[in-house]
Amino acid sequence: MGKPTGFMEYERVTGKAARPKERIKHFHEFHEPLSRESQQLQGARCMACGVPFCQSGATIAGMTSGCPLHNLVPEWNDLVYQGNWEAAYKRLMKTNNFPEFTSRVCPALCEAACTCNLNTDPVSTKENERSIIETAYERGYAAPKKPGVRTGKTVAVVGSGPSGLAAADQLNKRGHSVTVYERSDRLGGLLMYGIPNMKLEKQIVERKIRIMEEEGVQFVTNVNVGKDITAKELLEKYDRVILACGASNPRDIKAPGRDADGIYFAVDFLKSTTKSLLDSGLKEGTYISAKDKHVVIIGGGDTGNDCVGTAIRHGARSVTQLEMMPKLPDKRAENNPWPEWPRVCKTDYGQEEAIALFGGDPRIYQTTVKEFVKDKKGNLCKLVIVSLESKKDEKTGRMIMTEVEGSEKTIPADLVLIAAGFLGSQEYVTGAFGVEVNERTNVKTEPGRYKTSVDRVFAAGDMHRGQSLVVWAICEGREVAKAVDYDLMGFTNL
Repeated sequence: MGKPTGFMEYERVTGKAARPKERIKHFHEFHEPLSRESQQLQGARCMACGVPFCQSGATIAGMTSGCPLHNLVPEWNDLVYQGNWEAAYKRLMKTNNFPEFTSRVCPALCEAACTCNLNTDPVSTKENERSIIETAYERGYAAPKKPGVRTGKTVAVVGSGPSGLAAADQLNKRGHSVTVYERSDRLGGLLMYGIPNMKLEKQIVERKIRIMEEEGVQFVTNVNVGKDITAKELLEKYDRVILACGASNPRDIKAPGRDADGIYFAVDFLKSTTKSLLDSGLKEGTYISAKDKHVVIIGGGDTGNDCVGTAIRHGARSVTQLEMMPKLPDKRAENNPWPEWPRVCKTDYGQEEAIALFGGDPRIYQTTVKEFVKDKKGNLCKLVIVSLESKKDEKTGRMIMTEVEGSEKTIPADLVLIAAGFLGSQEYVTGAFGVEVNERTNVKTEPGRYKTSVDRVFAAGDMHRGQSLVVWAICEGREVAKAVDYDLMGFTNL
């Protein structure tokens, strides 16, 4: 611990974000990083706790506290303070294959569990992480490193999202020959097409994939496993197969008028924008446009917020976000103590932009859609929404959200984006391989295991655990790589 009193001497400082009315003019990242010297002082704030909850990844009260990857946070925070960036990079890469992704899109479970949260602001661990990896690229520490020996074993990974990439990266480092299959035209899964550029510029994803290619990983795009190539063909060609296709079934909203034109799933809206941006800078006009429209987003999570920010950049006339659940408190409640994940209201970048542009928070809490109203041409024109309240179900004893009688009201809506989460894996993939699925349609394995009911076939990521965070996907990718390596070699050193 280089600076025992650092947390008392230095206040938390983070890179400044561009003002909302300025950043909505483009689709680029908008946080200005601190200077390297200022970032080193932020590293000094780390307390090197006797029990570093930041790296625990423990489940407390049903929520994750600390990093699921068990990042060696106190170690590399101290190395940042010392200015030893190369050593900090090596410690960071011990546990995380893709800090360039997590330092941009992770909700910072490490910071929520930071001991500094007890009396002051947490260490800016997420920005320290980003500074480490970007410094590593600038100074050449992150250059490709090919494995010295090849095992002669072959592995196919289906899906190039964070879990698939992590599995491929680990197995390639071990010396196995890995081929990643991706059904889209670009690699990265939801990193590429599900997360907007404002949070993760796509050249960041492409940069890491180029490194992996130089290290020996093979990538195949525009091939839909289960349709363009059969499960049998893969199993004949490779020693092992990993399914890492994500939770690709979006949850729908069933209400009268659902067949109206102008209703889309959030993932399709976000993908169409990113693809058009990359293909032509939005000039070819094939994306789902929110320009001059009254946009209503159903869902209050991160994806809903991403839709808010994207619709504003399109030039939406208005943006409304519907949330079924009540508004969370602005500060921790007494029944939500540290180091539990803080269940507090978060106003994210998209909502900040809506407040700046339209003068108010776009979120309406405890509300859902009762009817989609169509005009004579079948186009969406209005929504009937209804308020909800929490009541106890007499049969189950559980609290459920029920409609408040007489609370219906009508709001304008030309475009509705459904951001209500995902329900599990897609049947054509699981059916092609014949793997068992659970009641949520996630691929079934023994608890804590990654081997499916079919010999030589493994599963990881959202397809295995259900919709979750990028950091959990990376964790699952690393774990399935260990399982496959052990299955191939009889031992593993991953």
